[in-house]
Amino acid sequence: MTQGLPPKDNHGHTAADGDHEFTADEVEALVREYDSESNFRNLVGPTAILVTIASVALSLFHVYTAGFGLLNEVMHRTIHLSFVMGLIFLVFPRKRAAPTTRLWVESGLFAAFYLYILYGLAGSLTGGTLKTVFIAVMLFLIALTLPFNRKGAAPEKVAIRDWIFAAAGAGFSAYLSILFKYIFIENVGNPPEAAYMMGFLAIIMTLEATRRTMGPTLAWIGVFCLIYALAGPYLPGIMAHRGYSITRIINHLFIGTEGIYGVAVGVVATYVFHFVLFGILAQMSGLGQLFIDLATIIAGRASGGSAKVSVVSSGFFGMISGSPIANTVTTGAFTIPLMKKSGFSGRFAGAVEASASCGGQITPPIMGASAFVMTEMLGVPYNELILIAIVPAAFHYIAILLMVHLEAKKLGLTGLSKDKIPQFGAVLARSWHLFVPLGVMVALLLMQYTPFLAAFWGIILTIVFSYVPLLMRAFGNTTMDTSTVLTPPRLVRGFEDGAKFALAIGAACACVGFLLGMTTLTGLGFKFSAAVVELAHDVAGFAIGLDFTGLLSENGLALFFGLIFVAIACIIMGAGIPTTPTYIILASIAAPALTEFGVPLIATHFFVFYFGVLADVTPPVALAAYAAAGLARAEPMTTGTTAFRLSMGKALVPFMFIYAPSLLFVNFTWLEFITALLSGLMGVVALSAAYIGWFRRPLVLWEKLALTVAGLLLISTHFATISIGALIVLAILARPVNAQPGTA
Repeated sequence: MTQGLPPKDNHGHTAADGDHEFTADEVEALVREYDSESNFRNLVGPTAILVTIASVALSLFHVYTAGFGLLNEVMHRTIHLSFVMGLIFLVFPRKRAAPTTRLWVESGLFAAFYLYILYGLAGSLTGGTLKTVFIAVMLFLIALTLPFNRKGAAPEKVAIRDWIFAAAGAGFSAYLSILFKYIFIENVGNPPEAAYMMGFLAIIMTLEATRRTMGPTLAWIGVFCLIYALAGPYLPGIMAHRGYSITRIINHLFIGTEGIYGVAVGVVATYVFHFVLFGILAQMSGLGQLFIDLATIIAGRASGGSAKVSVVSSGFFGMISGSPIANTVTTGAFTIPLMKKSGFSGRFAGAVEASASCGGQITPPIMGASAFVMTEMLGVPYNELILIAIVPAAFHYIAILLMVHLEAKKLGLTGLSKDKIPQFGAVLARSWHLFVPLGVMVALLLMQYTPFLAAFWGIILTIVFSYVPLLMRAFGNTTMDTSTVLTPPRLVRGFEDGAKFALAIGAACACVGFLLGMTTLTGLGFKFSAAVVELAHDVAGFAIGLDFTGLLSENGLALFFGLIFVAIACIIMGAGIPTTPTYIILASIAAPALTEFGVPLIATHFFVFYFGVLADVTPPVALAAYAAAGLARAEPMTTGTTAFRLSMGKALVPFMFIYAPSLLFVNFTWLEFITALLSGLMGVVALSAAYIGWFRRPLVLWEKLALTVAGLLLISTHFATISIGALIVLAILARPVNAQPGTA
């Protein structure tokens, strides 16, 4: 979501307070480089007009159904995916550089998989002209998936191949929409052969759309799931199952709501799209600038004020932005140069922005797309989920702000000068109308209205209240910015951009449907859970054998190692996949493993959710941190490492609420809640001081190591362990400022 970039400060300058003034084109280039979900073609001519019409139609469809009633779930999801799959191949470019050997091998493997599925399906089809034509057309389509490249082809030009893919992508869902009554009512349980043919087409186009928008990682997971369903009888041990035919797999994936049109696509079509559109329109109406102004007022005067403005503004932005990378670049274009001018290093400035921006996905009231998926998978009302998420999100931002504060004190930095901090009265006078849509939307969510209805009124009121500056100008008030009015041309652009920003997540969730479908068909989730539990107990048993104190228990160690294994899986998975599909995958196959240890279900889902978000700042694939490094002119890997350390609150909090579910208001007791809150805050202070190496004075190596150990001890819920950790922290941090750091 990069509308209106880069943001201006209260003097009207774009990032001019730093060492470089970023233009809108530079910011857009960074987003395109690091955020595959935003890598759109610059279309012109009739193609651009067609894409605009289709995108606006998709947005209007969702706005109308949100306000006036959804269709039945199959019709709603198939119409949504028809537009999404058709637009993807027109909006997202295929790489036009000379294909590499790796790309040829990758594409060849996908094509071989398609041929294998086609061979198996063809054997189950009756003979005749239709079968022959189908096989010939599919062979041609499979050949088009190979990276043949016409010399000199322009990346922005839509090739004939793209038009064919667009028609095929839109066609398989349109088939179900048009023949809904025939397939789902008149012939329920007995689909025609044409449905299997279209199901095969759906598999190809879903995988190709995912490759184009997300890269190959998620598509390979989809392929693996299908191979797993086919190869069940040949697998060893616990992973073996009876195996399923290709027709059974296609029927399960394509016809019904267990696979491609399952909960993942349903959540995008029902909830996520509306909030993406709201975020786009809200930023266009000036909400982004309001967030920066408010963040500057709140935090600008404090020590290291520029970095604290970055943290607060990124948190505000994250509440309405679904993309941590776009959030990083949007606010970072202003805050990173400002931090560097204030005295922070480029590495630290980029890391602060990336870490704070990724935190937006765990920050109520919107929390990104994953939160809406969580409500569907857990059956927890969204208004309850908002309240549950408050304490963990607060820990994350407290940790970042504390480290920023300690770094500023260590460097002797002060806050922003008075002339760079806007007056609250002036900000309120020119931007009061922007609070209304956001306030109404949040109020409706808390009042237990459906999220899509809340988003509907948020969108409508954003459009209506964007005209307040024009109305006020008619009454003589010239302080309001009339350039943010959502005039018909700007509204069309907003609807178009809203649809475009929802395309990639739509393809990803359709591909995740492969995993969800095969999980329900084969029991993959239970098998994976059993494997994790068995491995955790094996490792715990080995550790018990080394314990000479007798203080450790096998069940406690098994839970700890199970958490470590799941956390590692989340980070590895998130290295190549956005947060929402990462969460869906791991909530389906990894989270059940934690429930085997007696962990409350909602705590397991929050655990994988948090570590999925953390992947965006975890090297070696820390895309948000790398985008921030581009703005900061810093080395990407060190920026990513620093961002990971700044996000340690997000890494520790999941362990805290696993051991103390009261932090999520689950199995709530005041004693556990207060104990976990106080020990958690002390642990954050200890780890922050250890990382920065400063707390009222420089800390030496042994003090940093002791604080790290103490901070980890404070995560525990055992009184003795907490007491030991607290005593260590107090003994080190309470030492006199003038004490020699190397002395006891």
